[in-house]
Amino acid sequence: MLRWIGLLLIGLLLVLQWKLWIGADGIREVHALRASVAAQREENTQLTRRNQALEADVKDLKHNGQAVESRARSELGLIKPGETFYQVVEPASASSSHDR
Repeated sequence: MLRWIGLLLIGLLLVLQWKLWIGADGIREVHALRASVAAQREENTQLTRRNQALEADVKDLKHNGQAVESRARSELGLIKPGETFYQVVEPASASSSHDR
């Protein structure tokens, strides 16, 4: 009788160890989930930084007229009345002229 109880306990221990190491919710999955959580945290950190930079840009554009003017000049090519627009064109490099 004692022998059967011992064998049953050893069998139960082996089943539990198999579930722990190899089973669906075992150690492997825990490690994979931890790696996934770490990657997600890193992505969240990067997105938080980007959001903070965008928020600073929005605040600057809302409260600073010069920032709006600067953006309009650089991104849209706008000029003020009475100003003269000059465009400087860089000459083509020597290697591109020989390619023709």
